[in-house]
Amino acid sequence: MASDKKLIIGNWKMNLGVHESSLFLHTLAGEVKTHRNLEVIIAPTMLALQTLSLQVNHKQFKLAAQNFYWRDHGAYTGEVSATSLRGIVQYGLVGHSERRHVFNESDKDTRAKVQAAIRNGIRPILCVGETTNERTAGETRDVIHDQLIGGLANITSEELPQVVIAYEPVWAIGTGKNAVPGDVKDAVATIRHQLKHLYGVKAASEVQVLYGGSVTADSAADYLALTEIDGLLVGGASLDARAFSTIVEKAYNSVKK
Repeated sequence: MASDKKLIIGNWKMNLGVHESSLFLHTLAGEVKTHRNLEVIIAPTMLALQTLSLQVNHKQFKLAAQNFYWRDHGAYTGEVSATSLRGIVQYGLVGHSERRHVFNESDKDTRAKVQAAIRNGIRPILCVGETTNERTAGETRDVIHDQLIGGLANITSEELPQVVIAYEPVWAIGTGKNAVPGDVKDAVATIRHQLKHLYGVKAASEVQVLYGGSVTADSAADYLALTEIDGLLVGGASLDARAFSTIVEKAYNSVKK
């Protein structure tokens, strides 16, 4: 594990409007306890970010952008830059499978966004993971290898510890299918090995690596028991205040042990 501090990220995806997000954050604030060695991050829709940034207790929650454009300024109608998000978010999701497979974002787009986040003081959460077909073909390691190189190509060893890596197998996202802890352990070992190869032992050891993919309140403890991971990227369960607070408590308990 890279750090004693664990990260729990709730990705709300395209759910909850501005008013709903505000109400839900209020509910979450009453459910989720604050712990020193645990960082809880929520990623609401873009429209809700500014409102929540004024409402949120920053000691209790950090905010993440679900997406952003890699240019800082310019004639890019409809886009929001990392520069515009400075001071509003502390983290930004990059290369999420839905961005790759629904919106056809390339490794070139991904690495440009990683760079944009870092130069704007935002920690990028680089998501990597294989599809069902790639898994069936035994290509998991190759996919992780290619996505890491693609996403981190222009990052220095000094910058690397600012990056969070999230292993999120595409076949397990929103499907109800769970990657067994052994699969997660193997994938994270692949990530660590590749980072060491690219950046050396010291820089690689400082990177926080998370797991994401149909994480529930029931399955969270099994993943958190893996010393190889530093936290979880939670999708659907993050929209249930009780379930999400349970995951946070399980993360805290795993750090205490």
